[in-house]
Amino acid sequence: MSSTLFRTKKVEQSILDTEEPEHALKKSLSALDLTVFGVGVIIGTGIFVLTGTVAKDNAGPATALAFVTAGVACALAALCYAEFASTVPVAGSAYTFSYASLGELPAWIIGWDLVLEFALGTAVVAVGWSGYIQSFLDTAGWTMPAGLGSREGADAFGFDILAAVLVLILTGILVLGMKLSARITSLVVAIKVTVVLVVIIAGAFLVKGENYDPFIPKEQPVEAGASLDSPLIQLMFGWAPSNFGVMGIFTAASVVFFAFIGFDVVATAAEETKNPQRDMPRGILGSLLICTTLYVLVSIVVTGMQHYSELSVDAPLADAFKATGHPWFAGFISFGAAVGLTTVCMILLLGQTRVFFAMSRDGLLPRFFSHVHPRFKTPHRPTILLGVIIAILAGFTPLTELAALVNIGTLFAFVVVAIGVIILRKSRPDLPRAFRTPWVPVIPILSVCASLWLMINLPAETWVRFAIWMAAGFLLYFLYGRTHSRLARREAGEEQPSVGGGTP
Repeated sequence: MSSTLFRTKKVEQSILDTEEPEHALKKSLSALDLTVFGVGVIIGTGIFVLTGTVAKDNAGPATALAFVTAGVACALAALCYAEFASTVPVAGSAYTFSYASLGELPAWIIGWDLVLEFALGTAVVAVGWSGYIQSFLDTAGWTMPAGLGSREGADAFGFDILAAVLVLILTGILVLGMKLSARITSLVVAIKVTVVLVVIIAGAFLVKGENYDPFIPKEQPVEAGASLDSPLIQLMFGWAPSNFGVMGIFTAASVVFFAFIGFDVVATAAEETKNPQRDMPRGILGSLLICTTLYVLVSIVVTGMQHYSELSVDAPLADAFKATGHPWFAGFISFGAAVGLTTVCMILLLGQTRVFFAMSRDGLLPRFFSHVHPRFKTPHRPTILLGVIIAILAGFTPLTELAALVNIGTLFAFVVVAIGVIILRKSRPDLPRAFRTPWVPVIPILSVCASLWLMINLPAETWVRFAIWMAAGFLLYFLYGRTHSRLARREAGEEQPSVGGGTP
């Protein structure tokens, strides 16, 4: 059985499967489109919220260094993703990469993980978007009817209709085609990048040098009765949030890392890229570089405008402008945050449907979902199914406690991809690689270590929930996926490998 669980799918076969007419996605994306997708999904509530939290609790003005640290950790993973996405330009991102290097069971595990990551991410962002919109409506004197507003913190029955409607509208856009999605994303990304640039430029004139003193606050004493000596407590419950000094920077990095989540979604669009060998590395690394630069500049400006100890936790950028006597900028920033969340939601939904589609095409999920629309050439069936499920999830469920699952899922994917790069280099050294991760195996090993280090900062309950989801995935694989896998059917002679451009 072990040989079947770790059977790998050849890269050449993965590429041939993408040429089957009924299962082929339309190639319409350029390097610019991919970069816009990356910036669109990375810049979200993280830059508007996390800056104040980590500056006040961990790093002070040195929050900029925390963003650099987190950016480096993401860059290590991005280099691994860039090699895989350009070498195996097939939908599915880490799932497809794992199938080619680690085997079927690891591929299933990472695919199952990504389905959870993107689904919860989409729902969480939709609920957050709904909250912003309801705030705007309240300011204008319009209040949502009872039972149709946000479910966050609510005990009574209700349905967040705005969150659900957003997901359904974005589902329709994704069904209509990737190019339409890219155009809408470009427009929205232009708006929110403009907002970020306004914060940087306008805020630079309001900076006071004394707010940077001290740049790295000294380490605070541990409160009486608290013990940080136990490695087990540190491992299970995270590092102490009261740490300042150098450790405060690293602790802050584990928090602001989650503001970078999303660049890996770019890799799910590899199959729909015109020239993936050239454009995937540019899109992945370019979007990460742009966002890291913006994050660092914003954190420098906001901690210079207002002393870190006085920063707001909920809306630090907006409130910093209020504190300096510029309330108009606060409304402008809130508007940019609300608009920006739409692209985050859409691109996360895009990533999930592509992973689901790839798993279905490989037979690990029902093949019914791997047929593309005859006109739009999009995976309309999984898009509609998942869109409806996520809309219901976003409408009925307060998802704050589940949001951490998005983070652990992403980090787990980073670990798998980095290991996969090392294995594929050894098992297929002959494989053409348009982009090669430098210093292998040093870079992938550093990526694994950085991701694992950030994972241990997550709460214990997140690990428990993640384990439950993974257990359900194992059960589904052994009951359905292992026997219905196309690779298994081909090995048994029940199906011939794809040849040329069609299905035998």
